[in-house]
Amino acid sequence: MHDHADEPLRLPAAPAVPARPALPIAAAIVPVIGAVVLWRVTGSAYALWFAALGPLMAGAGLVDGWRTARGAKRRARREAAAEIKALDADVTRRHDDERRRAWRRTPDVAGYAEDPDEVWRVVPGREGALVVGRGSAASGIRVDGEAHDESARAVRRRARTIDDMPACVPLEGGVAVVGPAPLAAGVVRALAVQACLAHPPGRLRLVGVGAPRPGDPASGLDSLPHALGTSGTALFVGMGGRGAPPGTDAQIVGVREGEPPPPGCAAVLTLAGGESARLDHDGMSRDVRVEAISRAQAEFVAGILAERASQLGYGGDRAASLDELSAPDAVAGSLAAVVGVRGGDPVVLDLVADGPHAIVVGVTGAGKSELLTTWIVGLCRGRSPQELALLLVDFKGGRTFDALASLPHVTGVLTDLDEGSALRAVESLRAEVRHRERVLAECGARDVAEAAGALGGLVIVVDEYAALVAAHPQLHDLFGDLAARGRALGMHLILASQRVGGAFRDGVLANAPLRIAFRVTDAADSRAVLGVDDAARLPGAESARGTALVRRAIDDAPLAVRVARCDAGSLEALRAASAGAIPARKPWLAPLPAVLGLAQVRGVGGAGTDGGIVLGLADEPEHQRQSVVLLAPDAPGLAVIGGPGSGRTTLLRTIAVQSPRVLWTPDDPESAWDAVMAIDDAAPGTTVIVDDADAIAARLGGEYGALWVAALERAAREARGRSLTLVLSLARVSGGLGRVVDLLPQRALLALPTRADHAAAGGDPTDFVPDAPPGRGRWGRRLVQFAVGSGESVAVGVTGGPAAARAPGTVGALASVSARASGGDTASAGALASVGATTHTASAPPLALDGARPIAFVVPPGPAAAARAAACADAGRHALSVDEAAADPSALGAGDAIIGTPETWLAQWRVLAAARERCDLVVDAACVAEYRAVSGRRDLPPFVAPGAPRAWLLVPGATRVRRVSTRAT
Repeated sequence: MHDHADEPLRLPAAPAVPARPALPIAAAIVPVIGAVVLWRVTGSAYALWFAALGPLMAGAGLVDGWRTARGAKRRARREAAAEIKALDADVTRRHDDERRRAWRRTPDVAGYAEDPDEVWRVVPGREGALVVGRGSAASGIRVDGEAHDESARAVRRRARTIDDMPACVPLEGGVAVVGPAPLAAGVVRALAVQACLAHPPGRLRLVGVGAPRPGDPASGLDSLPHALGTSGTALFVGMGGRGAPPGTDAQIVGVREGEPPPPGCAAVLTLAGGESARLDHDGMSRDVRVEAISRAQAEFVAGILAERASQLGYGGDRAASLDELSAPDAVAGSLAAVVGVRGGDPVVLDLVADGPHAIVVGVTGAGKSELLTTWIVGLCRGRSPQELALLLVDFKGGRTFDALASLPHVTGVLTDLDEGSALRAVESLRAEVRHRERVLAECGARDVAEAAGALGGLVIVVDEYAALVAAHPQLHDLFGDLAARGRALGMHLILASQRVGGAFRDGVLANAPLRIAFRVTDAADSRAVLGVDDAARLPGAESARGTALVRRAIDDAPLAVRVARCDAGSLEALRAASAGAIPARKPWLAPLPAVLGLAQVRGVGGAGTDGGIVLGLADEPEHQRQSVVLLAPDAPGLAVIGGPGSGRTTLLRTIAVQSPRVLWTPDDPESAWDAVMAIDDAAPGTTVIVDDADAIAARLGGEYGALWVAALERAAREARGRSLTLVLSLARVSGGLGRVVDLLPQRALLALPTRADHAAAGGDPTDFVPDAPPGRGRWGRRLVQFAVGSGESVAVGVTGGPAAARAPGTVGALASVSARASGGDTASAGALASVGATTHTASAPPLALDGARPIAFVVPPGPAAAARAAACADAGRHALSVDEAAADPSALGAGDAIIGTPETWLAQWRVLAAARERCDLVVDAACVAEYRAVSGRRDLPPFVAPGAPRAWLLVPGATRVRRVSTRAT
């Protein structure tokens, strides 16, 4: 059909100008000729009067011609005016049509209000256009023809310009509205609402909208369905000169007076008061009248659009309660549960059909925990605990699943507040895998679907999976194995995390086709889960909380879902429906007790029947068992490493209780020196116990400490060949003791202050357990609670040698040990008595002055010489100085004593040599620095505590140096 509106108009032609009437010469001459002819015929002179009629008729003709021409001219002018008027009316009509078409093509908010059917219609020219006001515009009307007068020229001028036309600019070019803040906010708000009326969700999404804020044009726009969009043109709406954030495609911003418009705004509206404004765009400036709306009006429009979006399936559903949504029909082998709404309809996810595993990501506060709670309750509705069991792991603070813990379907709620128990329970899933494999094998089934109900479903829900595997990287392999084999075994994972990077390995991602993403801050996380950036575009406003994107294997694109709320009523209804149900089977054993008696351990599986020493109970959650830890009877040794209060000494007492022969090294340095030096004389089958070895070595110090440690090292090397068991405890492995510990085949790691200390002691850093109770430690990689001994009788040998020389002992009641299980580790005499182990005490008998040989005293300068002389006089010995003995060597008798300082002895070397051969040489411990020079021996004497009244006694012909007390001398 031909559109006459597109045909050009034509100006009427100029009115025709009538020709001037011609002089009627013939009419004037004919009467004259007739009069002459008549005169000639009649001869009457009166006939000549007829000649006058010629001029009269000529004049009359002229007058009549003039009158006719003037009338014609007036008629032509009237006709031309009528044509101009008709043309003007045609211009007006065409202007109206053009204006109507323009406003219909690009309406403003008022235009959409007049005709709601235009909302989200696809109209050529509307896409990407934004009406910023009303003003004059060039008309599309063409007027042909020549303007012959001013009226024609006026019509042509009017036809060129049309008033009250929409002033449009490209949306993606950006618009800045400059003016007083309240008025600018209203105009910006109107422009944003207009854009949302023109473009449906999915074609346009709003950025920067949020909860109402005074003066912010984006306030009130958060309820628009476009605020929940994840795809389409990103339109930023805001106030201030900062402009749009990165990643946006367009912006509509308000700018206060005096501030420059932000970059990226191709159009600038400068408000002049009221509706008046000036539009600067594309290098031109023109006056326009703007449109503004209030926040209430914007919210009203938003409500209408939200309802329309919900009806059309664009999302933006209101938050629904789980009670409002009917549960799906229970189907055997299905784990379908309603989790939310989309387009007003319930959204059902099935872990079996859509899974078998699901991954949930989103920032804090986006709604992950709400989804997990709703999903768990939805799974439990209509299913018994035997059909479905749940293991809930919360590694972000321990409060997410509190309300669900009492459900009979829930086998346990594990939190990072008790990280050790949580890790233990998760590792128990390895044993659950083997258990389910055994059941399937017994049923001859390939998967749970063929097992005829022998196995129920087990859903493991982890909130903050990234934190769990970051703290325990070894769990990556476990979850990868569960993801790979879970479908056949009826084990399903729902893993929630704030981030994807570094948390989910390929093995988990490949087997988790059910993906749910809330708002994320990194587009890479969205792509990793959904394959698109949409989750990074979800708004962060409070009104958008609970909005998620769901993508299953069958979905071509993510679907927007509003997660349903699970309120207290839904939980109470589920508890009431599950009342009296048999709780689901737990996939793990009870944790190790904090205090464990030796009798309790022996009662586990007949432990101790092979003659080994019972140490404690090891937790093996991966096998769903707890086994007895034994020290083999022929074991050459054990190192017990732990911090203060960790239970080191208690463990040593437990070992001592069960050992047939014990050499317990006391904690005082002199006795410890003697005990370790006496290991060479220990009988086969002796258990040598050294408590606080590092502390003793430090107290011995220097050369003594090095020799003491060397003796322990020698004992460790020879232990197996001599049938000895060397057990030592220490707080830190360092120096030469490190070599000793390395020689011992077994190592028990008790609680240490830090993870670094645990690693330095030879443990795996991931096995470190902070705040472990006393007696809790590691035997290899296994977690062990070491036992507290109980009363038994044993024979205890002090040192080696003939049996008659060894003092037997009995083990007393260990009630005191049990009572002090959490106490200190220092082995006092009373504590040692409580285990009945006879200890090697330091030998320092008083110096006897009544011997048959003369005595040579080496004393420090000072009053010591006089004291020794007085003691000798009391004992009937004659005291000489070194110089006196040098003057008359033959005068020295058996009852004499020579007293001198190291300097005097060394000055009289002949006397010193004679004294070494004939006298009992007594070297005061204060002269340790000169001991080797005075005694002539290279070996160190027995250790003496600094400041103790001790001396060393060297008897001629004897190789052993004895420690004696000089307190009485």
